[in-house]
Amino acid sequence: MKVVYVFVSNMASTYKLATMILPQLEQNIHGAEVVGMMFFDDNIFCLRRGDPVGERLAKVAAQKGILLMVCDQCALRRHLAEGDFTQCGLGQVRPKGLVEGVVAGCFPQFYAAAAGDPPAYVITL
Repeated sequence: MKVVYVFVSNMASTYKLATMILPQLEQNIHGAEVVGMMFFDDNIFCLRRGDPVGERLAKVAAQKGILLMVCDQCALRRHLAEGDFTQCGLGQVRPKGLVEGVVAGCFPQFYAAAAGDPPAYVITL
């Protein structure tokens, strides 16, 4: 079963991802094939370069082919992307200061990335 996680709730990335999902992915016991993760609001902070959770996640994502995407507007508001708000949703905003492999985008880019290998479930945390 293929799943996508969308991190929107307060502390979803620092609690649910960091203490449950990520350790299970590292141990190959998660039980579902994760094909993507989308981060909104302050959840993107765990993806800053040097953050232990983000660095571990980047390694697992590279090994397993997991898409890591931050909301382009959220990243711009937190100075973790280059571009301007007129570029949001167009795939033109570029992440900065984030772990290797993270891309910035909005729903159009997320849907396009998932379309080739669609998940069975989208789980919002």
